[in-house]
Amino acid sequence: MPTTQILGTGLAVPDRIVTNDDLAKLIDTSDEWITQRTGIRQRHWVVEGESGTGLSKIASERAIAAAGIAPDEIEAIIYATSSPDHFAPGNGVFLQREMGLGHIPAIDIRTQCSGFVYGLSIADAYIRAGIYRTLLVVGAEVQSTGMDVSDRGRNTAVIFADGAGAAVVRAHDDPSGSAILGWDLHGDGAFAEKLWVDAPGSIYHPRNQAEHFDNKSFLEMDGKEVFRHATTRMPESVRAAMAQAGVTAEQLTLLIPHQANLRISEMVQKQLGLRDDQVYNNIDRYGNTTAGTIPIALDECVRAGRLKRGDLLAITAFGSGFLWGSAIIRW
Repeated sequence: MPTTQILGTGLAVPDRIVTNDDLAKLIDTSDEWITQRTGIRQRHWVVEGESGTGLSKIASERAIAAAGIAPDEIEAIIYATSSPDHFAPGNGVFLQREMGLGHIPAIDIRTQCSGFVYGLSIADAYIRAGIYRTLLVVGAEVQSTGMDVSDRGRNTAVIFADGAGAAVVRAHDDPSGSAILGWDLHGDGAFAEKLWVDAPGSIYHPRNQAEHFDNKSFLEMDGKEVFRHATTRMPESVRAAMAQAGVTAEQLTLLIPHQANLRISEMVQKQLGLRDDQVYNNIDRYGNTTAGTIPIALDECVRAGRLKRGDLLAITAFGSGFLWGSAIIRW
């Protein structure tokens, strides 16, 4: 049975940088308040004319170039986002069209912050089943255009940001080589309304109502509840994936946690007993790009030489749904 190798990675973020001081001019907040609570110092937000598809195209082209393959070797796209350019269709087909990838399938998933983990699990399943050998997995978001940039929305507007990350994955036929060694995926819809965007939605008649744009179309988050669950579920999930892979925390070269909040990442690190050099965080520069956080961080680590073939990588995410999951990867 083939295993899955991450062959190349890429990232893209908008050029526009929004600092905490920039937000303090619009919201009753401060650099100190944001930094202490989230670890974020700046984030990237799109300007008019930029899109998730556009960012994904740049990230994907970089991933394909890093993989050293031709674009026409991509057999399928798995695209994870909670902020598509349009209500329908999903961004996968727009990316397919922009990159000229032909009539390959484009599968969109809406698993929010856990999007890249879930997307990678789907690609891994396709490869293990022998259906496809080379796939493009994308995690991308444009959250800034859905933020309530006012005092009412300050608990979310200061956190979320825009960016895209991509990975080319390919079947690997050496059983002792690169592989995804362990998975752990979960969901708990009992807490769905603790982190969600209510509208527009087909539950409403009609789907689009003027009143929704003022009180239902912005991201809502119960920060304390999210923090409580994330700091429990993420280390729990990493342990489960490690047990499946037959490895220990001491053997991990690197953990890349979803960049939701630096305080969450620090708590996860502490509970797993990992050293600082075993954990990678970049939330201070990028904010929370939801499905984009892990592939963006992964690309930075690869290009900085933080990962080499044979290293053990753990990725873990928690977010809206609630959905969470982890993977252990022999790089």
